[in-house]
Amino acid sequence: MRKQLVAGALAGMLLLGACGDPGEEDAAPRPPAAARTDASEPPSQTNRQQAERDRRTEKGSRKPARPKPAPRVLYLGDSLAMENQDVLGTLLRDQLAARYTSAPYSGTTLCDYLEGTGEDSLVPDKAKAARLVRELRPDFVVLQFWGNAWGYTPCMGGVTYDKQRDTYFARYAADARRLTRQIEEAARDAGAPRPKVVWVSQGPDVMTPDRVRRVNELYRRQAAASGDLVSDAGRVVSPASARYRWVRELPCTAYERSHPAYCTEPGGRTALHRGDDHLHFCLAPTTPKSRPCPVRSPGIRRIGQAVTDTVARAARR
Repeated sequence: MRKQLVAGALAGMLLLGACGDPGEEDAAPRPPAAARTDASEPPSQTNRQQAERDRRTEKGSRKPARPKPAPRVLYLGDSLAMENQDVLGTLLRDQLAARYTSAPYSGTTLCDYLEGTGEDSLVPDKAKAARLVRELRPDFVVLQFWGNAWGYTPCMGGVTYDKQRDTYFARYAADARRLTRQIEEAARDAGAPRPKVVWVSQGPDVMTPDRVRRVNELYRRQAAASGDLVSDAGRVVSPASARYRWVRELPCTAYERSHPAYCTEPGGRTALHRGDDHLHFCLAPTTPKSRPCPVRSPGIRRIGQAVTDTVARAARR
């Protein structure tokens, strides 16, 4: 009898167990608890330590990044570039280890550096922008032109700012596009990457201030359209509060104060121009034959440093 009662009780318990929560049979099985690899610390900390060890191992196995090669820089322009060329070259070599070539010609404008201008150009064929790009394969082509407005160069066909202003700006913009295109095509012909064109903005002009403003704006538009650069070097030879107001002197910069030979005037000021030359920044007299500036000239160094800074920022990208 006792055996029958025990057997009945066991059967009842099994029946109750089979009649539990109807959702439990369909529910997904619970994941097993994470096994500890070290009974003395929780799994999360162990995982963090392992991940940190993996990161250290990965970091140690990475090869150091190769330094970028020194940039190749080609500098073209008019008399402003002619007087600046040695200082700019020194700054680029000293600060960027740049490989530098300059080929400026005084009295020129953009059309002089175009191929196909023949005898109407003041720049010989061997120094045309496209030819130099094919030969040198530069990373940067720096162009500095005041914007010849007085008919000095035959390739402008007599177009001058004072007599044909709209025609002058239209022609100048067209030449900027054409010169950019020839530089790009020359690089492609040579199987070289397209160089960045760096348009150097000009400082204030005492005689035609609005013309320089519009020329600089033309440079900005051209650079934006072709993915190139503008170096606003003209700003460093302008008053801080008046970008296009011409002045002969400015307060010395920190560099000039720490190098007193560049603070040329009393009261912590420095001369940008000679008293008899409102255009150029060389403090030596002009000569019939153009030349790089032979004397220390703060304005030239300011411009050169601004251009060097622009190239340096672009070369780091």
